[in-house]
Parts: sequence; structure tokens; C-alpha cells
Amino acid sequence: MAHLSGEQRSKYVQGMFDRIAGRYDLLNRIISGGQDMKWRRFAVQMAELPADGRLLDIAAGTGDIAFEALERSPKAQVIAADFSLGMMRVGRQREPHGRKVAWMGADALALPYAAESFDAAVSAYLMRNVPDIPRALAEQWRVLKPGGRIVILDTSPPPENALKPFILLHLKVGVPMLGRLIGGKAAADAYQYLPKSTQAFKTEQELKTLVESAGFGEVKYQGFMFGTMAVHWGVKQRE
Repeated sequence: MAHLSGEQRSKYVQGMFDRIAGRYDLLNRIISGGQDMKWRRFAVQMAELPADGRLLDIAAGTGDIAFEALERSPKAQVIAADFSLGMMRVGRQREPHGRKVAWMGADALALPYAAESFDAAVSAYLMRNVPDIPRALAEQWRVLKPGGRIVILDTSPPPENALKPFILLHLKVGVPMLGRLIGGKAAADAYQYLPKSTQAFKTEQELKTLVESAGFGEVKYQGFMFGTMAVHWGVKQRE
């Protein structure tokens, strides 16, 4: 996986998520100790979606962020976009919101939506998987209305502190082991790739700089889980 880039990388990631779709939610809950839903709720809160607003959940997976948005804003229009059909098929069957969300296959580097058509764009674990982060950010800037908000939930490399050796042990040994035990053979390579992508991803400050470089203002972030997760948010400035 490390040697792949561009379209090859995208196809690898797409196939990987298709293979693990059926066990993805369970694995996330176990590996995070149930904390992942708290991070997603915080991400949706930072979106500040109007009651009847329009939200784009990019790399929606099985719909956790989309469903949380509907819990907070039942009258909102929520579109869940992903390039993994397997993940979206699982999400569409989930109750109580699976049929209320508009599901759509989409590439985060070429979003099939009109400019200035969303009040918020939220993603979870998208940026570490795209081959071109600035382009993905530019696409989200394009589809957001002036004053619209971008929110990004993603991993961060373990910070340099006394906990780092234990965090690395969990990433390198614990996560792949849980992936194999719970997800079987289909999940084995996925849960070796995911820890590696975490270690290779941007730091919280580096990602903040990229979001600002894409034209967003008021960019802030909050870290979670000993600095290994972060939610970034910002605003598309009005002219």
C-alpha cells in the first residue's frame, strides 16, 4: 500500500472499505472503546447546521455523521456521499435514518454538486485516504455557501510524550489483531493499513495550515484520545 499513489491508491482504499463494510461499525466501536460516536457528535455540533439547512457528509461510510445530523436537525437535507458502494449499502439498511438520507456515489476530488449548494461539509477519516488533500479541500470550499462550515474528523500521529510507545503498540499490534479477530480475513489488510495511515498523516497543526491555505477562516481544532484524533473546523468567508 505504501508504494501506491493517485488512482491506484484510491482504488485500493475503495476496495478495502467495500470488503470490511459489514463489520466496520462494530470494529470502530471496539477499537475506540466506544469513543468514536462522541467525536462524530462533536463534529456535527461544530457544523452549526441550520434547522432546515443542507449538509454534505463526505466519505460517509455507513452514515454515522449523516444520522447524527438528522438527530440534531430533523428538517435538514442530508446527503451522504462515498465512493464505497458496499459501505453505503450497509448504511441504507440502518434504522431509523437509513432511508431518510440521500445516498450518492461521489469522488471527494471531483464532487458532483453545484457551487455554493451546502451549508456544511463534514467528513470523518477522509483526508488521510485521499491522494490530494488540497484538491479535496478546494472541492469542499467550492460547494459550500458563503458562511458555510467545513468540519474534519481524522486521526493524528501520536504526539511526542510518555504515552507514545503505548499508543504505537496499540496501533501496530492491537488494532490489526482486533481487525483479524472480529473482521476475519477480509479485514486483516485493512486494519494493518489504517494504523500506518494514521502514523503517516498530518499533525493537527499541519492540517490546520492546509485548511487555511484552502481559503477557510476561523480555523480551529480540538484533539481527542491522547492527541491521536482531532476535529478541525472553519468557515468559508463571505465576500
